[in-house]
Amino acid sequence: MEFNRKNPYNPRPASRPRPRPQAQYDQFEASALYCPKCRQAMPVRKRLLLVLPEGDKYEYLCAACFTTVGDKIERDTEGIKLVQT
Repeated sequence: MEFNRKNPYNPRPASRPRPRPQAQYDQFEASALYCPKCRQAMPVRKRLLLVLPEGDKYEYLCAACFTTVGDKIERDTEGIKLVQT
């Protein structure tokens, strides 16, 4: 029985290094944001605004009055591949 090297008084055997846990989430999605025009938190709609080299830019619109209440860039993990003809 091999003892834990960090604490020789711990009777538990030394364990293997734990693998890094996988991410529990990839990205957050807003379901409600504060709208300055409605003066309260309102449900939002996500709309694609731009396609950029670093990722897609989305804007969040208030579902009631369609005021822009935020934006977000979703970064691509693969990157953009250009095709030349």
